[in-house]
Amino acid sequence: MDFLTETAVLLGAAIIAVPLFQRLGLGSILGYLCIGLLAGPSVSGFISEPESVLHFSEFGVVMLLFIIGLELEPKRLWSMRKRLFGLGSLQMAGCAALLMPVGLLLDLPISITIFLGLTLALSSTAFALQVLNERRQLATPHGQSAFSILLFQDLAVIPLLALLPFLAGRADAAPGDGWLIARSIGVVIAAIVFGRLVFPRVLALIARSDVHEIFTAAALFLVLGMALVMDWAGLSMALGAFLGGVMLADTPYRHELEANIEPFKGLLLGLFFIAVGMSVNLSLVFDNLLLVVALAVAMVLAKTLVLAGIGWLIRLPHTEIPRLATIISQGGEFDFVLLTAAVAAGVIDQRIASLCIAAVTLSMAATPFLYQLGEKLGTRMKETQPFDTDFGDETPPVIIAGLGRFGQMVGRVLKMQGISFTALDPNIAQVEFIRRFGSRIFYADAARLDLLRSAGIDKAQLLVIAVDGENAALTIARLAKTHFPHLKVYVRARNRHHAWKLMEIGVDAVVRETFASSMEMSVEVLKGMGYPSSNAINAVRTFRDFDNQLLKDSYTHRNDSERLMATEKAAMQEFKSLFQQELDRGRPKAADPDGAAANDDDSEETRDDTDAAATTRQT
Repeated sequence: MDFLTETAVLLGAAIIAVPLFQRLGLGSILGYLCIGLLAGPSVSGFISEPESVLHFSEFGVVMLLFIIGLELEPKRLWSMRKRLFGLGSLQMAGCAALLMPVGLLLDLPISITIFLGLTLALSSTAFALQVLNERRQLATPHGQSAFSILLFQDLAVIPLLALLPFLAGRADAAPGDGWLIARSIGVVIAAIVFGRLVFPRVLALIARSDVHEIFTAAALFLVLGMALVMDWAGLSMALGAFLGGVMLADTPYRHELEANIEPFKGLLLGLFFIAVGMSVNLSLVFDNLLLVVALAVAMVLAKTLVLAGIGWLIRLPHTEIPRLATIISQGGEFDFVLLTAAVAAGVIDQRIASLCIAAVTLSMAATPFLYQLGEKLGTRMKETQPFDTDFGDETPPVIIAGLGRFGQMVGRVLKMQGISFTALDPNIAQVEFIRRFGSRIFYADAARLDLLRSAGIDKAQLLVIAVDGENAALTIARLAKTHFPHLKVYVRARNRHHAWKLMEIGVDAVVRETFASSMEMSVEVLKGMGYPSSNAINAVRTFRDFDNQLLKDSYTHRNDSERLMATEKAAMQEFKSLFQQELDRGRPKAADPDGAAANDDDSEETRDDTDAAATTRQT
């Protein structure tokens, strides 16, 4: 079967499987692995040589490291040096020590046992970073620690490869290996100079040509060129791409490079995971099922224990330790490289390498599930303390449930007007931080009736619900309207449907969280397009009033999708002409060089027309 047919089938399978796995909450990686397993020689045999696909798809990992390098300026990377070498060396040494019994049980010599332990101590950069990127947790404490360890592991691959000739018992290996090390150091220095001094000037010349596809070609050339040069020098291709990214991280072309590389990275990284799935030898796994599972469990367990210890040692928050322990507890893609090279050098036999590769692949497939477990454990380990129950004798007229960004703005306005309030928030860190500024805030869950009573809600005049969660807002609103009917309840709504649910409860006012800011932005956009300020304000005010009324009118049809669509369509047709007239009045005339088409009298007339039209529509 030709290359194009294979590519089309794999792309079609990815289009179906990956969104399905995402919908099921299993993540995209397992979707890719499943495609590879089905397409590989162990099941359908659609692709008979997964090694060639794996070799080509490794450029996905290369591009991933390049993009990560673009996010790290040299100064920031230098500031990470202690964490990089400290955490990385601890993880490698600890995991190798715990995994050495694996080599002893396989009757390997002590030197090769140490090599195997260090090899199995490596984790998957591609799997871990993909999961962290998908969940936007790369910037978290455990994400940063995991990244430092992974980067050290990529560096550790170089000396491990250099050790193979010695482990194979080649007496003539030393001179050649000395040259290899010298060549590697020289190439790294040359790559840094090229990426720092030469290539930015090349990019500047290309940018002036204003030919987008050439800039894309230059980005691909840089990544592939750095990877191939590093590979020639006996180093990791991913390391070369990472260095190239770091050297360009503080240039003005960083974002353009990232945007150009991102599509290629995503496709090739998906192909890499497919190739890993193809590489699984099911017959070998089933023939040695207990041994493969035992190897995978030993690998994951050893790494989990070591990583948990490292998390405790560096005093990560308790919630972060299980996440760090599970995100890089799997085997890595460089295990395939090292084990294959070890077989070629005669260090270990093919059967042991195949069993280890099967165990590594199994541990990779378990990564999303393990990380979900780590997140759940982290959530359960969340440090808690009893809610406040003593709110003092003061009973302010306003209670604010949730003092995040939205609630804080309301509180600041009240303060400016001399109106006191009591704020309740279930985030202890938020409470302790805001208390430093003298605000009356308590660590309490406003969804609990007893705490609302203790806060003095029965004596308050108004309740502002500004919590983030939709369900929490609905719960608090129901409690307030059921038990305190005298209370005015104003609620922050996440969206239109959330607003309708709150209206069902009977709250006094609903404010959609992004609506006001979007209206303010619309005014600025119209002014930027040349409309006079007064006309822009009037046009947006007309739209605001119209949409608020439409929210109320469509409330009665909220459960009937057909009538809801018909109501909104009719209302928008009615509003279209009104809104267009408002904008046309403010549109700059061609004869006016300053673009000011409306004077003060026109503005007053426009405002009167708008108010009259809005009144007519509402009646």
